[in-house]
Amino acid sequence: MQTVGGRIIPALPAEAMKSYRIVSPRDTAVKVACEQAGCLQWRHGWDTTVDESTDLGRMQAAYIRTESGRTFRELRTEAALTVFRFEAGQRCFADHETRPEKFIVRGGDWRGNPRGEFRQHASAADWVEDFALHQQALHDAVERG
Repeated sequence: MQTVGGRIIPALPAEAMKSYRIVSPRDTAVKVACEQAGCLQWRHGWDTTVDESTDLGRMQAAYIRTESGRTFRELRTEAALTVFRFEAGQRCFADHETRPEKFIVRGGDWRGNPRGEFRQHASAADWVEDFALHQQALHDAVERG
C-alpha cells in the first residue's frame, strides 16, 4: 500500500474517480423563507397575544389586522387580551437566515480533476440523487465483474 502525504494512493487513476462535496461559504448568511428554515410557526401555526389597552398593543393589533397580509382568527382572553391565531403554512413575523450551501460534484479526487468535470447542483435533493445513481453504477459494475 503506497501513500503520499499520509494518503493512500488509490488503485484507479484520478480520471476514474468522482468527488462529492457540500461547501458552505464562511460568514455568509442569506434570508430564507419560513419553509426553508424549518420554521415551526410556519409548520404548525402560532398565536400572538397583544394587550390593546397599551399604545404598543394597539399598534401591533392594527398592523396585524390591516397590513400583515396573514390569515388569522381573533380571540379574547379572560384578561381582556387579544389573541391572533395564525394558520400554518404562512410566513411568520421573524426574519430567517441560513448559510447557503453549494452542492458540488467534480471529476477526479485529491490528486486532481484531469478531465475538468464540474457540476454544481441547484438543490441537496439533486446532489443526493446524483450520488445515489453513481453508487448504483459502481455497484452494478462490481456485480458484472
